[in-house]
Amino acid sequence: MTKNLRLQVALAQLGFASRRGAAEIIKAGRVKVDGQIAFKPGQRVNIENSTITVDGRSSYIQKKVYLILNKPKGVVTTVKDKYAGQTIVDLIKQKQARIYPVGRLDKDTTGLLFLTNDGELTYRLTHPKFGIKKLYQICVEGITPGNVLKRLEAGIILEAKKTYPCKIRVISKAKDTTMLEIELTEGRKRQIKEMFAAVGYPVLSIKRVAFGPLKLAGLKSGLSRALKEQEIRELKKVAGVI
Repeated sequence: MTKNLRLQVALAQLGFASRRGAAEIIKAGRVKVDGQIAFKPGQRVNIENSTITVDGRSSYIQKKVYLILNKPKGVVTTVKDKYAGQTIVDLIKQKQARIYPVGRLDKDTTGLLFLTNDGELTYRLTHPKFGIKKLYQICVEGITPGNVLKRLEAGIILEAKKTYPCKIRVISKAKDTTMLEIELTEGRKRQIKEMFAAVGYPVLSIKRVAFGPLKLAGLKSGLSRALKEQEIRELKKVAGVI
């Protein structure tokens, strides 16, 4: 969520009214900013540092929360799902703020999941135009030849749209499986599975090990932790959030 906003937009984002309704409330003299009546919908306010009230009722800005979770297999990447046996919220000890996953991992995909209530950062981390890198370790059925991997790296057509270029590295090969590392900058639904299925190599497992500058190393499956200040700064830097 952007800090400095027009008052009309701020009221809408804080849930007081729609933008049109907010303008009417402001013009009626029902809004105060830091104790002073505000009549101009275009007045700039900092929603984290200003006290904004409507009819004496004050807004509440949640403290920004940044967590990473090592998602286990079988857990649904959603905040609430009455049909799911277990969701990520069930694994997170932090209950003070409403936080949401940034992007999704399939139910059977494991690894690093980032969660926050920072809307602006979420937008930049999930939109392909910002090119945030995600790193996965995957196991595929069969021995994937180099020409197939190069084809995937260059991009293939999925559902009438070409995938973004990516990087793929062979980690190891067994009798009938290959372990690979793949770096993506986009996140279509079931993208990795669909990519390899399209070239005839079914994916057996997927684990995300990095998201931008965030690393999974050292965090046990099913556990979460708050980001360190340095990690938050690095994440905002790659996302271009000032």
